[in-house]
Amino acid sequence: MKRVLAAIFFESAFAGSASAGEQAAPSCLSSFWNYLNSSARDCPLQFGPLTLIGNIDGGFGYEQWGAPIGPYADKPNYAIVRNSANSHWLRAPNGASTSVIGVTLNQKIFGEWSLIGVAEAGFNPYSFRLINGPQSLADNNFYAVPYQRTAFDSSRAGQWDNSQGFIGLSHPTFGTLTYGRTNTLTTSAFGAYDPVASVAFSQLGFSALYSGFGASPTARVNTALTYRLTYRRVHLAAQTQIGGYGGGNAATNQSQIQLGARFGNLSLDAIAGYARNAVMLSSFSGAPLPPGYDPNAIVRATLADTAGMALLARYDWKPFKFYMGYVHSRTGNPTDGAPFGLSTIAEGIVVPPSAVTSNAFEVSRLLNTVWTGVRYAATKDVDLAAGAYWESQNDYLAAPATCTGSGTATSSGRCAGGRYSYSFRVNYRPVDRVTLYAGVLVSNVYGGVASGFQHSQNIAPTAGARLTF
Repeated sequence: MKRVLAAIFFESAFAGSASAGEQAAPSCLSSFWNYLNSSARDCPLQFGPLTLIGNIDGGFGYEQWGAPIGPYADKPNYAIVRNSANSHWLRAPNGASTSVIGVTLNQKIFGEWSLIGVAEAGFNPYSFRLINGPQSLADNNFYAVPYQRTAFDSSRAGQWDNSQGFIGLSHPTFGTLTYGRTNTLTTSAFGAYDPVASVAFSQLGFSALYSGFGASPTARVNTALTYRLTYRRVHLAAQTQIGGYGGGNAATNQSQIQLGARFGNLSLDAIAGYARNAVMLSSFSGAPLPPGYDPNAIVRATLADTAGMALLARYDWKPFKFYMGYVHSRTGNPTDGAPFGLSTIAEGIVVPPSAVTSNAFEVSRLLNTVWTGVRYAATKDVDLAAGAYWESQNDYLAAPATCTGSGTATSSGRCAGGRYSYSFRVNYRPVDRVTLYAGVLVSNVYGGVASGFQHSQNIAPTAGARLTF
């Protein structure tokens, strides 16, 4: 199906586009300086209905407790995670946003109807490899904490469209209908309601746990049917997954619905969703490996049913924007198990039968996350942002087990606890296509969330630059 979508995408794009390619180049392409000093909207790299899009984001930073960057990982441990250890000065890719390259399609077909599409891949700008979360976990199978490289359970799994890859129809009155690999409604919305929207300086941007309602890999759906409609001040959206694991999805079924509105300077959105048999992956981390498998191509999996809701608000007042958000998620045992193991969303990476856990949530995990913050446009080229984020989980340790200890010595990751962080970031745009940024994220874990961690706090100042094209 993905090959069919790709064929439709490019065949439609190049049909009748020869005359567009013969047009004189716009003045913004007359010199490299003019190009840098023009926005991607005003000076697109366009050939007929196809437009090349992307950005490259790289920097350098210090981490109080970090880890060497894995070649398939998209970032260092900006926030504190279990394998954060004794690494400090580090290359810091994708601090402002993930480096991506791709093309968009926008072709009028009849009346006001347009054929639209996106094919986009995220990559590590230092290793130049496509981001592959499952592979980053498999690479750590032989290494126990604290000797691991960075690795993340991610919906990006080395695909040519690991960001998005969809095609659809759009009409200014009747809305937009798309099919293919698509961000969930929460993933798309969070960027507009995050005061420090970035990978390095935001707890929301660093982890897809929140937009995935408790399961990071479900933050994108590989075979999503998505409809969006805007009517005056109100907008709505609905999304459902077609097919299950066989379609490259991280769940057997998943759906979300969104309702929002704008009242003057106030923007509001509410999103609800669920996923059945969501697959959350992890490394063996030095534990004994199942015999008969390639150790570089296996991971562990925990299956779960997830559900949640998000309430989002933003108020614009002159040069200020004020943000507030709340996410509630519930994670329980899966509807179905996987007694024979399963393949993952990464090609060639599998989960052996003995490495599947289907009873991790005999008591449901309840995760509540809130955040707030402000963004200030100091000048047309400089903006400042600050945010605070806090999450808490219940004690979901099944009886008769009980929780003991505190902090990193808490007896189980299923004990009550949480994570909180605060951050500051400044952006400066010397020219339209270049953003220089610097900031710091201070993240902390406590209680059950801190169980097994090497440290309970990470302070991560980072500076970098992003080029958009």
